Formats: sequence, structure tokens, C-alpha cells
Amino acid sequence: MGIGGNFWDLLKPYARLEGVDFLRNKRVAVDLSFWIVQHCAAIHARSPRALSPHLRLIFFRTIALFSKLGAFPVFVIDGEPSPLKDQARMERFLRGSCLEFAVLSKPSVTTVGDAPATKQRNHVFTKYVQECVELLQILGMPVLKAQSEAEALCAQLSIECHVDACITSDSDAFLFGAKCVIKCLRTNSKEPYECYYLSDIQAGLGVKRKQMIAIALLVGNDHCMNGVSGFGVETALRFVKLFSDEEVLERLSEVSEGIIPAFPGDVGSSMDHADEPTFNGGLSCARSSHCSHCGHPGNKKAHLQVACEYCGNNGSEICIMKSTGFKCNCHECNKDRIAKERRKQENWLIKACKKISAEQNFPDKDIINIYLTVNHWHESAIHSLPFKWDKVNVEDLVDYLTFHLHWEPSYIRKHALPMLSTTFLRAMASRPEEVLLLYDQYKFHSIKGVKTRHGHPYYLVKWKKAIYSLENNAHYLINENSNSDLDDESMDVADEPDVPTILVDEGGCFLVTEENMELVQAAFPKAAAKFCEEKQSKEKRKSLKPKSDKNESPKSSRVQLSITEFYRSTKPAPHGTQKDVQGESSSPRSKKRPANLDQEIPKSVRRRLLFD
Repeated sequence: MGIGGNFWDLLKPYARLEGVDFLRNKRVAVDLSFWIVQHCAAIHARSPRALSPHLRLIFFRTIALFSKLGAFPVFVIDGEPSPLKDQARMERFLRGSCLEFAVLSKPSVTTVGDAPATKQRNHVFTKYVQECVELLQILGMPVLKAQSEAEALCAQLSIECHVDACITSDSDAFLFGAKCVIKCLRTNSKEPYECYYLSDIQAGLGVKRKQMIAIALLVGNDHCMNGVSGFGVETALRFVKLFSDEEVLERLSEVSEGIIPAFPGDVGSSMDHADEPTFNGGLSCARSSHCSHCGHPGNKKAHLQVACEYCGNNGSEICIMKSTGFKCNCHECNKDRIAKERRKQENWLIKACKKISAEQNFPDKDIINIYLTVNHWHESAIHSLPFKWDKVNVEDLVDYLTFHLHWEPSYIRKHALPMLSTTFLRAMASRPEEVLLLYDQYKFHSIKGVKTRHGHPYYLVKWKKAIYSLENNAHYLINENSNSDLDDESMDVADEPDVPTILVDEGGCFLVTEENMELVQAAFPKAAAKFCEEKQSKEKRKSLKPKSDKNESPKSSRVQLSITEFYRSTKPAPHGTQKDVQGESSSPRSKKRPANLDQEIPKSVRRRLLFD
């Protein structure tokens, strides 16, 4: 959830649209709970009978993020929630269950049996998280546990420059100080995704971190859903911008005690809270008379004789009739408008302060301390630096997914291969002197070509089997016909990555995968250079090839015939005669024009007879 109201809509104008290559070779902190909650709901809505959708989601999306986008993900899970957040979860649960009477009573601890209701309600979700953590560890991904909130540790990793971005939909990440947040990531879409930078938000909205914390306190957050009655996102933004980032939280505490702060620009100390406070400027003095004809200061009778100084400046001998909606810009009128606008703003400020002072225990110091806490590391994750991305344990992966998802081993190996190939290429790029095999069975053969997907080019890499201890063909790893009943389960929300294909030619049987061009060039520079040279030579030979005549058919070298010659060469000879068409056409007396041809025969028939 994060900040209540439509806070994301307020931030959307300041989002940057990033493409496929934005996360390549970058470290990203992923809020694991966000992935599970968001996409399990979508999969259950479309396929209620889906088996363990949380594992399926984590498997496919992790492979796509690691191999296709080229990122280095660091997964973060929640720790023990704070009592405030536990209470807010219970209120949200009761509201969703239409038990509003229980929300009004606000019980401190609601129990079901011997265990708290929130813990019992989250028992299934906790099991999902634990299963996903086991899968991620098999895939070799680093997993961290936060002290309390996962987005808080993600933000700390961003502040300390351990990661370049955070993937979460919880806007609380900005309150914890995250520098870059990716709200929604779709790896199988060609559309760019939204990336929010804290610097852009601060420059666009004109608010900083503590001011955003004040907005969360006013409109509601994960730790207090209610906020202040009558405050929406726009109203809260307008209120906090009246104060600087350093003093805004202190001013909220003063307002809650009944002290109305001076309106910006006033001279003097703050005013005490009263039902009808007085203003520093008081009511404006009575305005001098204005002409009803031109609207400027003065007398109409006098202006009919001599034009006023305002109209006279325009070169008129008499005053000009004022237009509809005319507003005088004299000093007194401008001062009066400013005073009215000021009184309007002061009245609004007083009403807002009255609403805040009516709230009990506002602002909650515990919530402010949660957002301003510096360290969010769990004691078990303190020594996790530096991060390590290990090699995938394929056999454990096959056993785990076969048990939980009932997938065929060939299906698992097929979809895990993009991750294995990416790991292999990165290892070759960093340690080229070592002889490594893909999946301990396949070696790099050559680059087959270039394929463009979603506007981004990829190399088609051929892998040849090097070890034949298990099988003598590539079908040990890839079997196109196996597990075909799972195709109905494929969905866009699962971000299922591209799978390798099988190529059979004179050289044997190969696997063909789509790989990042820069990664292949770093791992196998000679093969990449050779492919580029061959491609350039082909293009050069194609450009030097002589161009054929424009009138010549691409499938025929003969000269195109005229319409007369075409009809003479294609029309069959009349029945009963075997005369040569060329000889017949060369004889001047072979045909005789009928005398009454123009009068009796239609034009279309005459044209046909001419070519007969």
C-alpha cells in the first residue's frame, strides 16, 4: 500500500520511461512480497486451478530478470512487522470482511484460538514466502531478511549504493529514502516501464523526504490507515509545502497542540488557536471611488470632460468604455486583491489546523521513528555483503519443481537454460582462460544470426553437445513435446521467458538460444568479430551485384512483350488450321477487314478481331 490516497497518481507525471537495456548489468533490490501478492492474485483470477502460482511466478520472472534484462537481482523479505502495522493489517482485514464495528472498536490484540488473528491469517502467505526463498536459493540468488519492512531495507541498499534501483509498488520506499523505484516491471512487453527517481519527485513536487512523511501521516499509511479526516493527497501536499523540510514535522506537533502557525510572510510569532483569530494585516481599508465608465479611480463626470491618467496614457481624449470582466490594476485594487487572497489562504490554514488538532495522538512519534530509522538490517543478514550470485543447481531445481509443480524434468531444464547460458557467458567474459561447458554438456559453437525482439537485437548462439554420457542427442535437455499440457497455464503476468530451439543440420544437433550481443562479444570476441566480418562481406557482395533492368521480370530473362505481341504469341490458333502465327502475321493479305466492320460490330469485338 504505502502512502494512502492516490499518491502514485501524484507521482506519475515525473516518471521516466525506461527500456529493455536499462537494468543490464545493474543490481536491483526486489521486494519479494510485492511479487507474490500482486501476481498470485492475477493468476488465481484467471486460472483458479493453477498449482502453486507463487513458485511458477518466481521461477519465470527471476529467469527473465536475470537473463533477458541482464540484471543482478537481490531479493528482500519482510521481518517481524511492527505492532502498528500489525494493527493496521487487522483493520484492513476487518474492513474487507465488512466487520466495520470491529474497526471502530480498534482492539489492540484480536485472537483466534491461542494465536493472534493476524499471524494465523498470514500463515499461508508465510509458507509461500518460505517456498519462494528455497527456490531462489536453488537458483543461486541472494536473499536478505529485513528487520521489519522489506521496502525499508531496499531503500537502505539504495542509499548505501549497494543496488541501483528498487522494484516495489509500495510508495513507502520513498519515505525510507530510496533513490530509484520501479513500480511495475513487465519483461515480456515491448512497452517501456515506469521508473521513479527521488530527485525528479523532489524537483517536480517541491517536497523532500520529511515533507513526504508528513503527507503520509496526514492521508494514511501502512501503520495508520485513517490519517486526518478531510485530508486528501492534494490537500496534504498544499499544507506541507507551507513549511520547510527541516521544520514540517515539528510544525505538525505544534498544530496538534492547538497552535496555529503564522501564515508564510507574516512578521511575528505564532498565533494562539482561537475560534475567530485576528490577522496581522486586519481588514483592508475602504477603496476609493472608481469611474463606472472606464473603471479607473476617479469620477465619471470629471472623466467625461478630461480623460483620467490611465486612459490618457493610451492617447485618448476621453475615457474608454471598460470591457466585460474588466479589472482595475491600480495600486489600491491590486493591494485589495492580495489582501482578499491572503485572508482566503489564512482561513483555509486555520480550518486545516483545526482538523489536525482534533485528531488524538497526532502525529504518532513511533511512525516517524520507523521512517527515519537508519538501520533496517536483520541480524541474520548483516554479513551478506558482498552479494554473490551462485551457479544454478539444476538437479535440485528439477527435484524441487517436480515435487511442488509436477513438471516434467525436460520442461524444467528447457526453461532454465537461458539462465544457465547467461551465467556461462558472464563466467567466460570474466575468466576466459578457464574451459567451461554450458550445463556441463554443451560448448559454444558459433553465432547463427541476429534476431530482433521487441525492438532489441539478440545473437542467435549455437551450442553443440560435448559430452554424450547420458544421451546422444539434445533431447535430454530439450523435448518440445514434453509437458505440453502446461501451455494453457502460460500467462503474460508470469513473464515466461523465451525457450531455446533445436537445430539439426549436417554438422549435427545444436541448441539455439537468444543472447545479449554485448555479453557474447565479451565472452567470445573472435567468434563475434568473425560473424560481423561475414555479415559485412555478404552485404558488400549484395551491394556490388548488378541490378537488372526495370522492365525485366525477376524470374525471367526475356524482354517484356508489347500487348500486341503478347496476344499474338499466346492466343491459340483457330480450329482446323495449323498455320504459323508469325507467318500469318507477316502476310499482308492473310486477313481481310470486313466492309461493314465499323457499322455492325461492337467496339470490343472489333478490338478482339484485330488481334486475331
